[in-house]
Amino acid sequence: MNRATKLLVIAGPTAGGKSALGLELAERLNGEIISGDSMQLYRGLSIGVAKPDAAEQRRVKHHLIDVFDFSVPVDVYRYLELAELAIDEVSLHGALPVVVGGTGMYLKALLYGLDELPGDAVVRKELDRLYDNESGEAELKRLVLECDPVSYERWEKHRRKLIRALEVFRVSGRRLSELQSGEKRLRCDAKMFILLPEREELKRRIAARTAKMLQDGWIEEAGSAIKAGLLESPTARQALGYDIIGEYLSGRLSYEEMSDRIITKTWQFARRQFTWFRHQHPEGEVISYPLDVDKLCAEIELWRGMK
Repeated sequence: MNRATKLLVIAGPTAGGKSALGLELAERLNGEIISGDSMQLYRGLSIGVAKPDAAEQRRVKHHLIDVFDFSVPVDVYRYLELAELAIDEVSLHGALPVVVGGTGMYLKALLYGLDELPGDAVVRKELDRLYDNESGEAELKRLVLECDPVSYERWEKHRRKLIRALEVFRVSGRRLSELQSGEKRLRCDAKMFILLPEREELKRRIAARTAKMLQDGWIEEAGSAIKAGLLESPTARQALGYDIIGEYLSGRLSYEEMSDRIITKTWQFARRQFTWFRHQHPEGEVISYPLDVDKLCAEIELWRGMK
């Protein structure tokens, strides 16, 4: 991948409809889809992570789907390596790479590259262990608040970012928030659409999608995944809703309580995605419903023809 590589990106909050839009655009524009969702990389997670089904994958070729078992930890560095290989492969045979997803950190790294920041794997593992200890999360947050309050305010609910902020400070004595304050340039010729439905519409979509996922077999899928070690996985355990279904399966929640908690947690996550995409991707064009797909296709074709 280089600065001349054409890359279409469809991003936005969970349940917003970006997958359906990406599929239609890729189908109409001779594209292939590269997943930008951290959980779709894992085998055994399908319904609950809105993975494209077999029919959708027959319509358009997909990449970075069902790559790893739960036991394999995946971070932004590994994702970036795989995504760049897929983009080069798609571009090589004349198709349009279409990245579709809502994992903001992965998309930002793909478009702008990784920060050349100080780090130490040993320190990172120590902080991981601290976070997992009883009361360790609160202790780590206290340490980040002391050394880098800007990063704490920005990433209070993000384990990886908090650990990274403390790692950088311990290794270099400098604040992550200060090191990341410089302006960045896109690494490729990217055209990005950020699908942001109105908030009430998104709430409605989240509730409807949750109900359909549960009807389609999410509970059975979650039960199998938990038995296979999902909740012990370093990264796959972050998949939304599976832990809540586990509580239902163990008898600690009623069906209604389970459904309500999944909807609430999904909405909270979607709100954080809203904030991320509005502030972290100034290059993105915000779109909402009703969508004019013909107009979007025309705009993309014009961009593709530009040198």
